Amino acid sequence: MMVYIHTDIGNGRAENQDCVDSAYLDNAVFAVVCDGMGGSNAGREASNRAVTIIKERIVKSYRSDYDSNKIRNLLVAAVKTANAVVYELGTTVPEWNGMGTTCVLSLVKDGIVHTVNVGDSRAYLVSHEIRQITRDHSMVMNMYERGDITKEELKNHPKRNVITRAVGVCETVEPDYFETELPQNAAVVLCSDGLSNFCDEGVIFRMTKDIPAEELPRSLVETALNNGSGDNITAAVIKQ
Repeated sequence: MMVYIHTDIGNGRAENQDCVDSAYLDNAVFAVVCDGMGGSNAGREASNRAVTIIKERIVKSYRSDYDSNKIRNLLVAAVKTANAVVYELGTTVPEWNGMGTTCVLSLVKDGIVHTVNVGDSRAYLVSHEIRQITRDHSMVMNMYERGDITKEELKNHPKRNVITRAVGVCETVEPDYFETELPQNAAVVLCSDGLSNFCDEGVIFRMTKDIPAEELPRSLVETALNNGSGDNITAAVIKQ
């Protein structure tokens, strides 16, 4: 398994509040993407702290004999630890009050993708088709699931960036966990909404099939930029 990452400040942004990192473990690989929010550098601080804490916790604690249940517990605990640290910062540093970040991370071991997410940063599985692994914690997703808007309206709704769950905003957080088989030659694509809002699933699918994995994160980011993304943009790719 190989992992590749890329992030860009985007068009018209003063700072990059996205953060991405990855690591090779004994017999596994993982990547994490966070998209921060908050003024006065709070968003950048939130995403950077969360990524650092999550990576350190996983690298330190992961063992090669971990089964699926132990991996799930490790990933969830890492995100909850990051939540506690970011929340404390937001309550003790006045200019960082209300800081927070989305988070999506995947760990792949023995052909299984273990994914945790909070917010609207996404994980996709790309094999003979593309499928979103995660479920967005967002206002428009709630509206769509209630039947208030269509799938097409969901993509362009003016409130599509309003999230309902984030790391560091509340004292506690409950990440979602997903377990997915990774078919031969398939890929996992993690991204912030700066990419997913400007590259639809069809584009991500075709690019994942046509572009070498080591070039894919940068190419996806450049495509989002060319499509007019004004947000920070981040992609991570895990490929067999």
